[in-house]
Amino acid sequence: MNLPKRMLVANVAWAQEIARRDPQFFATLAQGQNPQVLWIGCSDSRVPAESVTHCAPGDLFVHRNIANLFDAGDDNSMSVLEYAVEVLRVKHIIVCGHYGCGGVRASLMPPAPHLPHVNRRIRPLCELAQTHRAELDGIAPEQARIDRLAELNVIAQVQRLREHPIVARSEPPPLVHGWIFSLADGQLRELESGYEHVSATADLGLELALKRA
Repeated sequence: MNLPKRMLVANVAWAQEIARRDPQFFATLAQGQNPQVLWIGCSDSRVPAESVTHCAPGDLFVHRNIANLFDAGDDNSMSVLEYAVEVLRVKHIIVCGHYGCGGVRASLMPPAPHLPHVNRRIRPLCELAQTHRAELDGIAPEQARIDRLAELNVIAQVQRLREHPIVARSEPPPLVHGWIFSLADGQLRELESGYEHVSATADLGLELALKRA
């Protein structure tokens, strides 16, 4: 049996198991979505948002691209952000990068002639690497340098999102967080917390549907 066929068979088993545990699950799902989180992550197949956060369908509004970049000049990125904030009224935006990111690695190497679209996509990341060249050049080995740039990239995307008018002018604005995922142990680590940017009188109860039993 080929892989696509196995995936279809697995889907039947999954749907049946979900319906067995919760007979109303799909009826509720079909009524509409109300996610509290916009997740902006990397397209890397090893970092599926719902799996690494133990979330269910309906919990996350997900946008993934190479190297988890937010590009205000890209209609795809902008339409996702606009819909998430203006229509879905998400309370949190999480930018999640990961160690061992191929897009980050590529930004530290000469452009690959056979990957013109990738080269254009990661140009902002190449510029970020140049901005932090002094710090990065002082880091060894190479993998540690790549991983540090992955962290700096997450922090940069968080700042861009916080400053974007769609986020900044929303009332109340969603909290923007920066996380990074380790392929080595499956753990998420917080690099930037949205709660650092709210007043001391704000309710700091984390309203994420990320920890389902």
